[in-house]
Amino acid sequence: MSQKSTMGINKTLLIMAMVGGAAVANLYYNQPLLAIIAESFHAPTQQVGLIPMMTQIGYALGLLLFVPLGDIIERRRLIVTMLIATAIALLTAAISPNISWLIVASLLIGMTTIIPQLVVPFAAFLVEPGKRGKAVGTVMSGLFIGIVLARMTSGFVGANFGWRAIYFFASGLMMLIAVVSTFVLPKAKPSVTLSYPKLIFSLGQIIREQLLLRQVALIGAMSFAANSIFWSTMAFFLKAPPLNYSSKVAGMFGLLGVVGAITAVIAGRMADRKNPRLISMLGVVISSSSFLVFSLARYELWGLILGVMLLDLGVQTTQISNQAQIYSLPAKIHSRLNTVYMVSYFVGGSMGSYFGNYAWSNWQWNGVCGVALFVLVSALSILYFTIFWKKPKQQLLSARSTR
Repeated sequence: MSQKSTMGINKTLLIMAMVGGAAVANLYYNQPLLAIIAESFHAPTQQVGLIPMMTQIGYALGLLLFVPLGDIIERRRLIVTMLIATAIALLTAAISPNISWLIVASLLIGMTTIIPQLVVPFAAFLVEPGKRGKAVGTVMSGLFIGIVLARMTSGFVGANFGWRAIYFFASGLMMLIAVVSTFVLPKAKPSVTLSYPKLIFSLGQIIREQLLLRQVALIGAMSFAANSIFWSTMAFFLKAPPLNYSSKVAGMFGLLGVVGAITAVIAGRMADRKNPRLISMLGVVISSSSFLVFSLARYELWGLILGVMLLDLGVQTTQISNQAQIYSLPAKIHSRLNTVYMVSYFVGGSMGSYFGNYAWSNWQWNGVCGVALFVLVSALSILYFTIFWKKPKQQLLSARSTR
């Protein structure tokens, strides 16, 4: 590949990173605002907790219904269409007259904000197989920066202009990006010719045939569940005595996630060069350490800062290595592989939001940390089995069969 061609692809990857980062932010704007929204509608904590939960369930549904279309529809046109649909859903949330309306609007936001998962396989498609981990890491770094800025911006805007302002802003931003994407993103022809029903039904066959996909999807779901347990309860923890912090402070903690964004490209390169399962295991270990810090430090500011940095670092390391593994599978099914993986990922996230709010309502912060650690230790056990135990056992069985 020529130097000029390589520079062109790198530029395209950076544009994709920006598009994906701006889009993924829509899923996280609500997290620092939950306490403000609860006050605005005089709603109980558990009801307000349905907002992030329904956003993530909606995202899982959108991944299932729309992301596979990336294998049969021209990708740029699909991305632009979904950006416009997301803008409409965000506007619906901004004008919510009650909490029930906002919960339904959050479901729609999740369903339409699947642009990042159209962009990621698009990026992997554009580069050579040996560089896919790096390409995914580049685009994912944009996504992580989008998540960081979403929490920070949302907390600041919510504290100064009210929670509705961020939804109006996000709606306008999506429309602007839709116009820009029409002119700057490259076209990509579909990789297969299938009807939509056959495309959806083929997901079941892919799940049955790809053991690696099943394993990676389960680990991703558990990792993101732990992440959601923390972020869906943090605003309540910070607002409660003795901390008494505002949503602006909750948003500022999101800025610490820049560690994950910086790590994304490095993790992608490591996944290209080393065993990505070991890198995934390292990520889960780092995430687990964050909840030990949260539990031990409790109300200490240094503990919260260190814990957030470790959590984002661990989750993003696990995510990059997981996606590098699934993109080692056949390119013609990349969008559907990503569909299965990310549906599992956000189902895990939605369950994490639910159990996080349940743990907070019943056992406060110790319960939140305990539930998250249980999930992550379970993920570590599965990884240990697939990496260190299953292979020797298979070799032993093979040796016995030859006797």
